[in-house]
Amino acid sequence: MKVTMRDGYEGTGPGAITPDGCAVELYSRLPIGDEPDIIAAAVPAGAHILELGSGVGRMTHPLLERGFRVTAVDESPEMLERVRGARTLRSPIEALELDETFDVVMLASFLVHAGDVEVRRGLLRACVRHVAPGGCVLIQREGEDYHTDTPRERVDPSGFTVRIVSSQPVGDGVNSVRAEYQFPDAAWTQTFLARPLSREAFEEALEEAGLRVDRYLTEDRTWVRAVPVDAAGG
Repeated sequence: MKVTMRDGYEGTGPGAITPDGCAVELYSRLPIGDEPDIIAAAVPAGAHILELGSGVGRMTHPLLERGFRVTAVDESPEMLERVRGARTLRSPIEALELDETFDVVMLASFLVHAGDVEVRRGLLRACVRHVAPGGCVLIQREGEDYHTDTPRERVDPSGFTVRIVSSQPVGDGVNSVRAEYQFPDAAWTQTFLARPLSREAFEEALEEAGLRVDRYLTEDRTWVRAVPVDAAGG
């Protein structure tokens, strides 16, 4: 089946490539870091998590192991085929309209930095639509030097190298980012569009959607716990 790539997005390498340039086989190989521990420390034990943009389940599976219930949403059927043990739903995040709400809604993978402002607004509105009263939204944002510290590379202990080769302005505050992943037996690239957001611009985007920062969960402020603006307390 031929996949129509989104404008400004591209992916190369073995296996299926999603419309935003993500390689399914690559994401099946990438290890998970400390994200599940960050999430577990920020939400109630056993919470029902709506994971928006779950991919192959890199975070889904360790969250399940920690006793959370997870509903995993992704637009790629090839990605969702790799998810085990969770309820899965195929849908673009912006179009998701479930007749239910969740203790936790999670928007990871820097999705909040979508180059298209209307897409970002749609993502955040989906978060607000689906968070239960008293619940929270967990958002992963880029590091503050993500677009300026280039080129850079990291050799993972498991034996592969990831490089952020470049981040070039393409107009309207959007950058085109090129990433490379080199394994001993295969290589992948991904080119995608991202809109850098300062802390102030990020918080303004949340406020526009009806959210406010409850607290930053990491010292580098890349993980954020947000709540609806009408939620009591802080």
